[in-house]
Amino acid sequence: MRQTFIKITLVSILISAFFSACKKDNISNNDSPIATGSRDELTKDSMFLYAKELYLWNTDLPTYNVFNPRGRFNSGDLITQLKDELFAITRFGINPLNSRPYEFNEEDPNDTKYAYIEDLITSGKLTAVPNTSGAINNSGEGNDFGFSLALVGSLNNYRIYFQFASPGSPSALKGLGRGDYIDQIDGRTIGTNFNAESDFINTAINNSTITIEGKKKDGTSYSYILNKTKYTSSPIYKDTVLTNGSKKIGYLAYAKFTDEKNSKAALTNVFAKFATANVTDLVIDLRYNGGGFVSTAEDLLNLIAPSSLNSKVMFIETYNAALQAGRASILKNQPIRDQDDKIVFVNGKVANYADNVSYDQASNTSYFSKAGGLNNISKVVFITTENTASASELVINSLKPYLDVKTVGSKSYGKPVGFFPVRIDKYELYLSSFSTRNSLGEGNYFAGIVPNYEEDDDVRRDFGNPNELSLASAINYIVNNRFVNSSNSNLRVNGTKQVSKSNEITKNIYMPSDFKGMIDVPKNVK
Repeated sequence: MRQTFIKITLVSILISAFFSACKKDNISNNDSPIATGSRDELTKDSMFLYAKELYLWNTDLPTYNVFNPRGRFNSGDLITQLKDELFAITRFGINPLNSRPYEFNEEDPNDTKYAYIEDLITSGKLTAVPNTSGAINNSGEGNDFGFSLALVGSLNNYRIYFQFASPGSPSALKGLGRGDYIDQIDGRTIGTNFNAESDFINTAINNSTITIEGKKKDGTSYSYILNKTKYTSSPIYKDTVLTNGSKKIGYLAYAKFTDEKNSKAALTNVFAKFATANVTDLVIDLRYNGGGFVSTAEDLLNLIAPSSLNSKVMFIETYNAALQAGRASILKNQPIRDQDDKIVFVNGKVANYADNVSYDQASNTSYFSKAGGLNNISKVVFITTENTASASELVINSLKPYLDVKTVGSKSYGKPVGFFPVRIDKYELYLSSFSTRNSLGEGNYFAGIVPNYEEDDDVRRDFGNPNELSLASAINYIVNNRFVNSSNSNLRVNGTKQVSKSNEITKNIYMPSDFKGMIDVPKNVK
């Protein structure tokens, strides 16, 4: 009953909290909302008022009256109106490097790149993190076929390959995975005219049942009926130890920075195996890892780092000036929830994001604390793509000042910002609220982390196959201090493709609408 009361009354009480904040900060009455209104109106007000205090670029936002949240967003149902309002908020905060909003989404210019809102009742859950339909959530739970697919070839002569099959999913339980391909769907042969066949393929993938036929990596044929179902997935696609001369290379393909219940033991076990095998170097494959919990990123960083880094700065989170100065009074009405979505209590009282959290930089600096027995890593190569985001990029950036760190693949997503959950009535709101930088002050990779060496995503070969193009390049750097062998060095100049190896294209055609984000639920509540 206590949690329900807090949730239902939040919209109505935060307005009065904002009035108090206005008086304290001498905000003009022209920036004051109306204290009464319908539930929908108060919800729209709430989103803007939270942004005025929490948003990383809050000083760029106009006044309440100019923004007019009640008057501007009235088309469609309420969640559509709220998404429209959130999109409008994210048009403020302009990146001086390109004169576009920091949250400009090149993949979909009509959507936000970072900020996010979810209707928790419609989605059937009240969780601490968003779970986009068709993707594994940040607790490792899925409800789909469990695959991602790519076209390889030409539009008129192609095959559809699995990019991955999530462990524990219907696809994985049939033994399907990266490198296997599909040539028939629901009894129809595909592969000769993608433009004509794409609608049929998309419809089939979005059904609850699908029949697929094709061949596995070993050349054997298969025919399976898959049913979308709920499952719990491991965040580890693959781990193995590869030996090349005197080098023992630990390879880890990691899917998502899920909560500690799902990830911590899995990561610890992998690195224990690496330590036992006397691994000297690492390849961390984050090509499909869209991020997740900052605390899990810290777990991975402490497993990789040598003990010599103990107590050195790992990364720094920076909040806006209002938060750092403790002026976000609106957060008194926002209870802190842990990774299990349970409200946190301190001294018998509900902990909140205003009184029980400090936002100054000293309180939000993370330090290395070595975990596990792997202590002699020489080089770390990360495999990245445009799907590599947030917590994945944080790990790469945090290690760069201390180790020989390189990236291979394609440019990452570009998300050096994170957030914490804000619950407004039945909605969960995520506003970009902090930026991150490493111990050298490096960050701001809003355009993505450019790889040291560009390579294709070789979906015809499985995770951990040393002949897979990105992994082969990573191994060559570890062994020979260069990314290419002499036999194909004419194809690259300074890591940029000069000559295509074939006329084939690789085109993503189905990737679950996965969450890309960096969530930091407070760890040290005072």
